[in-house]
Amino acid sequence: MASLKKNRTRLITLGVLAFMFFTAVQGMETKDWVITVLRGLSVGMVTFLVASGLSLIFGLMDVLNLAHGEMFMLGAYVGWTVFVRPDTFVDILTPILLLAVGFVLMPVWRALLGQLKWTSTAGQAWPWVGLAAALTILAFTFVRYPVTKWDPKVYSDSPITFSLALDQDNLVLPEPIPFDEIPPVVILLGTLVGGSLLAAAFVGFGLRRETGAVHTQFSKGPVVTAVILLAAALAALWGNDALTTALLDMGSSARFFLAMGVATIVGFVIGGVMETTMIRPLYARPMYQLMITLGISFIVIEVARAIWGRPEFTMPKAALFTGRGDGCPAQSVGDLLAHQCSTIILFDGRIRSYNEVFIILVGLIVLVAVWLLLQRTRIGMIIRAGVQDSEMVEALGINVRQVFTFVFALGVALASLGGVLAAPSIGLSTAMGGQFLLLALIALAIGGLTSFPGAAAGAILVGLLQQFIIKYGQIGINLPFLEEPFKPSPPLVPASGVLLMVIILLALPNGLFGRNE
Repeated sequence: MASLKKNRTRLITLGVLAFMFFTAVQGMETKDWVITVLRGLSVGMVTFLVASGLSLIFGLMDVLNLAHGEMFMLGAYVGWTVFVRPDTFVDILTPILLLAVGFVLMPVWRALLGQLKWTSTAGQAWPWVGLAAALTILAFTFVRYPVTKWDPKVYSDSPITFSLALDQDNLVLPEPIPFDEIPPVVILLGTLVGGSLLAAAFVGFGLRRETGAVHTQFSKGPVVTAVILLAAALAALWGNDALTTALLDMGSSARFFLAMGVATIVGFVIGGVMETTMIRPLYARPMYQLMITLGISFIVIEVARAIWGRPEFTMPKAALFTGRGDGCPAQSVGDLLAHQCSTIILFDGRIRSYNEVFIILVGLIVLVAVWLLLQRTRIGMIIRAGVQDSEMVEALGINVRQVFTFVFALGVALASLGGVLAAPSIGLSTAMGGQFLLLALIALAIGGLTSFPGAAAGAILVGLLQQFIIKYGQIGINLPFLEEPFKPSPPLVPASGVLLMVIILLALPNGLFGRNE
């Protein structure tokens, strides 16, 4: 009874929302409201992938990552590259892996540099010297590595053309670019040395801020990982043509799933690097965190424009979701899988297999997986405890720094996965990150800033509301004292989410599932 009284406002709010949903459904035919609900869930699941990462990061670290939307956008572009231009992906593997070797060895550089006297002139100057040397070497070697790519300024050689070619099943990749007059060994060694110096410089900046004794022990794990990455880089170089051919031959469906995995991994790595090099030094300065993440977002946008171009373009759907002809549209899930139909009949209405089935399915899988991670694993227990009291967790001897890095990387990875999922549905543009970041922030405010279930609930509510507004913009709403049905205008679609957020925050200042601070 006490619990009911305590949560009375929340229960009333949820009841009102359920009543509004029931009322909205009554004005539609069965097939119309089913399709509308599925479209709302699809938008909600993509929004959830962005909002969930923000919720985890903010709940544990009190960091509002304003570059989160751009990580969503970057995931879409990386996924497109793997899916449409696997030759470029294979070419870039070797230099990226060589750079990663230096960053994997950061514990080794920390142990070696920890022997220096950081109060001395040499100790204070080393990070800047190492950074300058690293950038000089990489400017000479990394940028000279031959990568087969496109030219966004030439239409016939732009991402738009390659997307259309793949969609029409006549994709022809350009000839690979050979090494120039500089010997390959010089470029490879320079990239490896430059990446190591860059990582060592970042370690040096961190050591300058430490006032106590520097821990100089390290395990052999980073060394083993670095050896594996080095071997993988050389293997990718040696088997470049064979690997590119294998990716093309595997078919668009398998390559799309590979693109999802690569985009997620890239997001995880970028998130880890962002936290360790840029966010960690600013935990005591929240305003600086906002400024640096905002700056990162602008940098990522300009990098995307420089590499992929400014115009918007589409990402073709995999063959698994484009089937037409005999057996299509599918009448059942079995027919959908057997004929790989692009649509399926449900309640006499036709729904898209990718947008309204696959995206929702992936979103549910991620929701369950992250929930199990938080509720059934040790790292999840640490994260939940850290959300409640991070100082107590650190007092128990747990390395909160590593937990912070993992959570930040996981949040960015979820956003990147959302980007590659959304790309075939909404297309690619440098503005897509900002649009979904706004939706995610609205969803977080509705569900509760630090609540993972709240992120899911808020995202689904925003998605459903927008899709119902769009649908009623087509069929109209019969209102009293009006001769004709009222049809909401398109500007009401984004405004509806803000209006819902304001109403819920007036009733529940901490959101539907937020906790009192």
